[in-house]
Amino acid sequence: MQPRGIHHLGVAVDDLDAAVATYERLFGALVEHRDRVPAQGVEAASLRVGEGRVELLASLGEETPVGKFLAKRGPGMHHVAFEVSDLRSSLAELEREGAELIDPEPREGLFGLQVAFVHPDSAHGVLAELVSDAR
Repeated sequence: MQPRGIHHLGVAVDDLDAAVATYERLFGALVEHRDRVPAQGVEAASLRVGEGRVELLASLGEETPVGKFLAKRGPGMHHVAFEVSDLRSSLAELEREGAELIDPEPREGLFGLQVAFVHPDSAHGVLAELVSDAR
């Protein structure tokens, strides 16, 4: 699998408004998108920081994936997202290489992207996300 690059770094936060304000003030970040996805239990803001992107994630409840992450680990680095041109073939290649896939099939992610997650056990403790804007 050859990713195009890192699409974004995902950061779990307790207070999305406060985190956005901090990133704007400290790093000159600009809000690119902001959305709530009740089905995933998350509210997120995608911020452009120079040529890079940070995705701030706030939980909509304690029993959501981000809510459980925050309860267990507190705010901080949540995932690394790699941009790929063909999500299905990238997933098939990762599976052939022995990666444990959380999402064996692409699903609708935030901001209209197609996404799939790879279990942290397969990437030395880091949750990896594959991202594609191709339909």
